[in-house]
Amino acid sequence: MTRIHTDGSCRGNPGPGGWAWAAGTEEFASGAAAHTTNQRMEVLAVIEALRAHPGGSLEIVSDSTYVVKCFHDKWHVGWLRRGWKNSQGQPVANRDLWEELIPLVVASPRDIAFTWVKGHSGDPMNDFVDALATDAADRQRGRSSRD
Repeated sequence: MTRIHTDGSCRGNPGPGGWAWAAGTEEFASGAAAHTTNQRMEVLAVIEALRAHPGGSLEIVSDSTYVVKCFHDKWHVGWLRRGWKNSQGQPVANRDLWEELIPLVVASPRDIAFTWVKGHSGDPMNDFVDALATDAADRQRGRSSRD
């Protein structure tokens, strides 16, 4: 199983943002958005990681409870059952990204697991993707180990 760390960053919320994923320090990518939120960047980081790794089992490691709980607690099941309303009856935030991510995970024939890690706690890979995402937000330009 390939382990991929993901993170999102935003300078202001909303504001300039960045996302990043890394499968070790030798394989990574990041990108930016001019006007976004931290939550959008967290979700986009996972989408980009899955796009970059179309085969094989994956473990997505994230400091975003928003991302991890969607799958651990099956929030997506309730959202779909309620017509894209959250448990308070409000429209699901970032629906456009969730509509892309959820099928990539639940309809996939491969195993995709989600693991939560505490952010800013000294986890080397979480710190690495945090730095990539923050740099992308600040510079409004991504990076890739494939460049």
